[in-house]
Amino acid sequence: MKCIFCKHGNTHPGQVTVTLNRHESTFIFKNVPADVCENCGEFFLDEDVTNELLRRVQKAIDNGAEVDILRYAA
Repeated sequence: MKCIFCKHGNTHPGQVTVTLNRHESTFIFKNVPADVCENCGEFFLDEDVTNELLRRVQKAIDNGAEVDILRYAA
């Protein structure tokens, strides 16, 4: 698909690092599957991946985490 940010590159399947901040907590997920723009590097997550990341963040917050670094594994 054409990148909606730079309007020049096309996206291709790849893996990215995603950082999410929620309240006072920070979560870093490595090796997250995404469509990555070949030109600008912006990435797009599909709905299932996004929902999984949000589920994991909520679980970590419920367990008292303030900072967490995790590898994404579907």
